[in-house]
Amino acid sequence: MHHHNRPRRARGDGRLAELDLLRFAAALAVLAFHYLVAYASVWGDRPAELFPAVAPFAGLGILGVELFFVISGFVILMSAWGRSLGAFARSRLVRLYPAYWLSLAAVAALYGLTDAKALDPKLTPGDYAVNATMFQRLFGVTDAAGVYWSLWAELRFYLIMAILVVIGVTYGRVLVLGGVWLAAALGAELLGNDLLNEIVMPRYAPYFVAGMALYLIHKHGSAWLPWLYVVAGWAMSLHAALERVHGRIEVAGFKNMPVTDVSVIVTITLVYAVMALVALGLLRLRPSKVLTALGSTTYPLYLFHSAVAVALVPRLTGSLPPWLTATVTALAAIVLSYLVYTFAERPIQRLLRPRRTPRTHPVPAVQVQKASVP
Repeated sequence: MHHHNRPRRARGDGRLAELDLLRFAAALAVLAFHYLVAYASVWGDRPAELFPAVAPFAGLGILGVELFFVISGFVILMSAWGRSLGAFARSRLVRLYPAYWLSLAAVAALYGLTDAKALDPKLTPGDYAVNATMFQRLFGVTDAAGVYWSLWAELRFYLIMAILVVIGVTYGRVLVLGGVWLAAALGAELLGNDLLNEIVMPRYAPYFVAGMALYLIHKHGSAWLPWLYVVAGWAMSLHAALERVHGRIEVAGFKNMPVTDVSVIVTITLVYAVMALVALGLLRLRPSKVLTALGSTTYPLYLFHSAVAVALVPRLTGSLPPWLTATVTALAAIVLSYLVYTFAERPIQRLLRPRRTPRTHPVPAVQVQKASVP
């Protein structure tokens, strides 16, 4: 079935530096999409008209989230392998919630304490409290920040993975889950039932399943079935990504979201190709402090970049040209995110992490430093 079992060299499966870089690139892509194309209310103007040369490319930044999903499939499976449900749940909660709560507090402060109007979710204190659970969509409460929609997809993926963890993660069971999920996604897409869509996530499932299949390839070597899942995931992703972009174009108009079908297909194909290279070990980066810092800054950057734009762009846009405003705001978002990670998220994570009982048994390399994905 799978021929050359080649465990990864000394670094273990702990942290793949190349994924740190890809995650940061995905966050920057989303930031570029928001700053240069999407946030008309922030600029008081059509961003695509302010940045006509780059809008067709920045518009593709919407697909940065899709790259996040493929990486999640890969890394969450890595994180779940050989773990108890308690350990898996704890690792996910410690990853997801601290930065999320900080960003929620920032958003609440921004609209509650300043005169910021752009992107205002217009929530009551009770709505913000419900947002703190991250299950606000279950209660029909608006997301406090637009980017939170993807966390709801991630959260449902974690719940599916939790079931797999309870059953026991094995190579064969991951393949069964992947096959069943892809088939269910195809069925759900054809049926169009709202409840089924919420559970099966037909538009996001292909990314998660492909990521999981790529992790199997990374861990156990190439085999025809996981590669079949990757190709099927890619094909289904083309449909999902085109539908998502078309939905955006319908709302905003092509002039304000100038992204062509061909460019979407090329971008999704690149996402899959790059992840395939990572899985095959052909795109390796030496772990470094810089890459680890970029990986750690990614999740706060994703969560905070909207609030930073709302706070800064209207203030800068009068005195600076649009390009400079966008650049300064982006740099401010990156610096803030790094500071949030270093001085808030990491200390909170350390408090929440279980104290490992010293020296009872050696901790395998796998568990020492997990690849940092939300």
